[in-house]
Amino acid sequence: MTDLPAYLRPFVLGVLEGSDVRVDRLGEIDLYRPPGTARGGAILFVHGGPGPDGLEVMPRDWPVYKGYATAAARRGLVAAVVDHSLIHGLDRLVVAADEVEAAVAVLRSDPRVDPDRVGLWFFSGAGLLAGEWLDSRPDWLRFVSLSYPLLATPPGVDDLVTAAEVIGKHKDLPVLLTRAGLEREELAGPVAEFVSAGGAALDIIDVPKGHHGFDMLDHTEESRAAVTKALDWAIAHLGEQPGDDGKLLVPPPPARKKATTPRRRTPAAPKAGVAVQDPPVAAEPAVQQAPRAVPAPVTQSPLVDLGAATVAAVTTETAAARAIDREHAAYAAHDLEAFLAMYSPTARIQLADGSELKGRRFLREYYRPRFDAGRCKTEVVQKITLGEWVVEHVNSYEHDTSTAQLALYRVVDGLITDVEFRA
Repeated sequence: MTDLPAYLRPFVLGVLEGSDVRVDRLGEIDLYRPPGTARGGAILFVHGGPGPDGLEVMPRDWPVYKGYATAAARRGLVAAVVDHSLIHGLDRLVVAADEVEAAVAVLRSDPRVDPDRVGLWFFSGAGLLAGEWLDSRPDWLRFVSLSYPLLATPPGVDDLVTAAEVIGKHKDLPVLLTRAGLEREELAGPVAEFVSAGGAALDIIDVPKGHHGFDMLDHTEESRAAVTKALDWAIAHLGEQPGDDGKLLVPPPPARKKATTPRRRTPAAPKAGVAVQDPPVAAEPAVQQAPRAVPAPVTQSPLVDLGAATVAAVTTETAAARAIDREHAAYAAHDLEAFLAMYSPTARIQLADGSELKGRRFLREYYRPRFDAGRCKTEVVQKITLGEWVVEHVNSYEHDTSTAQLALYRVVDGLITDVEFRA
């Protein structure tokens, strides 16, 4: 076992794969589903990074993440593991944040998942992504768990929301920290600051003799007990079984007037110095071998790609058409975040005036004034579909006047990747 790279060593709870857990691969996400058809809570496991040089196996194929997800599924939850761009370096932190947000949307839309009972579990370098969720605290988020996290942005890396600054902001959000007693110095200091800031808002599991990545490196009773306890904690916070007093173990948070999603800070000026990479033994992410589910933006008009194929397009219901219908429903309901959740993190929209938007962040900035003003009204006059393409003739209403447009959508793995409007 010692000849294996750290990330390929067995999960401390053993090999947990079996026919009783079904694994489905959707783009960059692996979904682990328990037996039966009941709808229940879910956990998204978020690997860290960056990975060591020469990494050839994706994180979702590492024994440690397969083990966590299988263990959770065998306890009745839907579990998911997402491959994201932090594997490629800390300079991809913001992109990784968008990809994790997209993975959350996919997980919550799964028919086996109760969308109001989801938890997020961050490992190692992914601790840098946790602050935004601690800050925004969406209504559906039942817990945040962090295992041996990196919590201080290294020099030269753009800041997101720092976890230590927002821990405890939302008193109804349970947070668990699993910390290694033999943690590396550069990680241990910020973790201590996080603990000091968290106070009573933070639950802690200590692994005194554990190293960074103890759940794959230290095959000891101490490690197994820590992992089991963390899983028990997460499952309890997703459960709806009543306690002795007849109340839920963890009641859902009170409804808010407006749903919240992670808010990004304006990137700070680059810090002096060079970003520090995790050494291989501490690395959490893995390189992706399979092609990414989201295609690279096309350089020519999607209308050219369709060409004569649109002539033969049919109007039957397709998966792409259903995705567009969900996008339209969110638009009509003035639900900006539900609308954005239907788009790929790298989506490209070409507007009728020739300008172009790339990425969910720019879509949010462009559409927010329209949503806030309650001016989201579009009438679909005619629709044709062909595979992953949907073409619509629409009337778009603005200030009581309508504009006829042709809208062309491309949908891949349930998310919109390309849109073109022609007036």
